[in-house]
Amino acid sequence: MSALPTPAREAPETRTPAVIRWLVLATFIVILNETVMINAIPRLMADFGVTARSAQWLSTAFMLTMAAVIPTTGWFLQRVSTRTAFATAMGVFASGTLLATLAPTFEVLLAARIVQAGGTAVMMPLLMTTLMTVVPEHDRGRVMGNVTLAISVAPALGPAVSGVLLQLGSWRLIFAVVLPIALAVMVFGMSRLENVGEPQPGAIDWTSVVLAAFGFGGLVYGLSQFGTGDLSTPLLIVGFGVAAIVTFVLRQLRLQRSGTPLLDLRTLTHTIYRRSLLLMSVAFMAMLGSMILLPLYLQDLRGLSPLETGLLVMPGGLAMGLLGPQVGRVFDRLGGRPLVVPGSIGIMVSLVVLTQVSLTTPYAVLLGAHMLLMVSLAGLFTPVFTLGLGAVPMHLYSHASSLLGTLQQVAAAFGTALVVTVMSSRAAQLAGSGADGAEAMLGGLRWAFWVGAALSLVVVVLALRLPGRLPVAVEESEPEPEPCEDLAA
Repeated sequence: MSALPTPAREAPETRTPAVIRWLVLATFIVILNETVMINAIPRLMADFGVTARSAQWLSTAFMLTMAAVIPTTGWFLQRVSTRTAFATAMGVFASGTLLATLAPTFEVLLAARIVQAGGTAVMMPLLMTTLMTVVPEHDRGRVMGNVTLAISVAPALGPAVSGVLLQLGSWRLIFAVVLPIALAVMVFGMSRLENVGEPQPGAIDWTSVVLAAFGFGGLVYGLSQFGTGDLSTPLLIVGFGVAAIVTFVLRQLRLQRSGTPLLDLRTLTHTIYRRSLLLMSVAFMAMLGSMILLPLYLQDLRGLSPLETGLLVMPGGLAMGLLGPQVGRVFDRLGGRPLVVPGSIGIMVSLVVLTQVSLTTPYAVLLGAHMLLMVSLAGLFTPVFTLGLGAVPMHLYSHASSLLGTLQQVAAAFGTALVVTVMSSRAAQLAGSGADGAEAMLGGLRWAFWVGAALSLVVVVLALRLPGRLPVAVEESEPEPEPCEDLAA
């Protein structure tokens, strides 16, 4: 049997391992860039003379690259050392950031965003895999709470950060500020990081790489095209993506018997992991859908600037990050149910409140609803991440992390496509019935928020099925697969 990572034997209960602290900081920096371009679109349209749809590709291409690359990280992280993976991810990300800072044309800036995303795609699976390896089970909740800062708060703060920087100067400032921070994290991180475990030999299956890229990338791209008017092309692309993913899955199942799979799907034989994966996916749909809708409402209907919009949603993101470690400590003491069930109900309540928005809704109500949403998500994410990844054996951690990251991208794209399509369709229907532009858009937004509320009801049901703690310790050796009778549960 190939060498397995060796867990830390004496990880202090009250102190996060240094390797995790550096990986959390690096992950925060790179994930922040996933949403940082949202507020810069109008400025880029003017500077480069491109349409809104073309400028939106700076975010779409980033998400597409993430969806295509993350499935390969399970294989990659088992083949290289921790230091090599960290240096590769940060080096690629820093190169893309430098290219973006100096980009003379829109095409170069788009290429730079793709390079940035290639480095970002490695960081979250690397962080999750290392955490599950070096942190003992009894302390994982607290440490996972710190990780929430990187994987959940960074996307929420991206628009606020870019709004402040755009107020101060050119869009290039967004990248110019991030570049020295990324380089400093890479240099200091490499001087302090230690390797965790030993790399395992194994050749890569390039057919699987191509299928993953076309499958997950095609699915995310197709979903991102909904709401643009024509439905036939997005449906065709989504169908192509689904067909490629089915072929990818069948190939992984065959490689699990005769070779080295790119993404080991034996993670899905563990019931708690499956349920956690489904719960996280639906929660991300609801979260990303609201992140798209609320700025549209605040800017297009209430007349707020991008900076004002960013400042209004910033308290929720900050509260989410500050509560992460406290949520982790509660999880270590009491288990997941006292957090997951109230958190799922809080998500539903906040989205129901947002279905009642009007042209005169007090900003205090909007701030309160958004804060409740973010705090509830903080109570949900940490326990679900910890329970889900803890349910698989150690040698599958990297594959479980990769699958989780991949489905987050797909869920984000699906959630965005769903709410935008519902909003656009309802607004067009109301406009055709004689409603003015503002009333039509408001009606569309309300329906879209109801979609988020419906998704949150699914989150509540799934939360009630998740256990408070892992029933038994997962053995380090190859486990007997659990029955898959509730794969769709």
